[in-house]
Amino acid sequence: MTQPDRTVCVIGLGSMGMGIAASLLRSGFDVVGCDVSADAMAHFAQHGGRIADTPAEAGRGAHVVISVVVNAAQTEAVLFGDTGALSGMARGGTILSCATVSPDAARSFEARTQALGLSYIDAPISGGATRAAAGELTIMASGAPQAFDDVRDVLDCIAAKVYELGDTAGIGAAFKIVNQLLAGVHIAAACEAITFAKAMDLDIARVYEVISASAGNSWMFENRVPHILEGDYSPRSAVDIFTKDLGIVSDIARGLKFPTPVASTALQMFVMTAAAGMGRDDDASVARMIAQLTGLDLPGA
Repeated sequence: MTQPDRTVCVIGLGSMGMGIAASLLRSGFDVVGCDVSADAMAHFAQHGGRIADTPAEAGRGAHVVISVVVNAAQTEAVLFGDTGALSGMARGGTILSCATVSPDAARSFEARTQALGLSYIDAPISGGATRAAAGELTIMASGAPQAFDDVRDVLDCIAAKVYELGDTAGIGAAFKIVNQLLAGVHIAAACEAITFAKAMDLDIARVYEVISASAGNSWMFENRVPHILEGDYSPRSAVDIFTKDLGIVSDIARGLKFPTPVASTALQMFVMTAAAGMGRDDDASVARMIAQLTGLDLPGA
């Protein structure tokens, strides 16, 4: 399939954004990528993508801009900043904003986008780098029905499941933050469990094998514990992501006067790991933090 009249801009060529951009390239879209990392842009260019030095340059004439940055501040900068992508988009274009942000931030971005005559879809993503590269993400999205219709071909290319959760931005963000509450708690619990096993002098590779086939298993245990067994903390998803996301959970819960004691404990575990200098490392580094506190030796220490 080729899409000669459809230019898609992907801002943020990290593990998720690179997979999204590659999936679009495979489907024949004209894809322009932009990232602060020269290495990431060079890698994308080697695979046939076009690159641009700024979001404004990348978004010039684009029908769809997909923002795959980390947080609300970065979303603000790449969309609305001095070199933001929205300034030169094609008339009637659509933004897919994939960062995990608060519902209030998503609603604000939508209003500002619509004021410029463009459409905005609140489209946080889940599935990890492997599913991004395969075009099999899960997208928890909300926005105007017409906006979904306008980018259906793009969504079909990058996602296995697109949940259309409402007609206005903020709903997708709220669903994603529920997911992140669970994800953060499960990662923290997995790291605590595997280091607890180590403290009892168990073979933690064997523990992983047994628990993965038992009722105590979780997707995060099964996915993250291999990083610990291999001693490989290169960031697939960084500790700082969960200090941010569980911080959003905490902020929302405080506003609602809703107790989140388990999520709050998990947040502090990620904060401690970041304070120990591992904020940019893989989020399984929570296990390293526990090991440092308790004097345990993990693989690759």
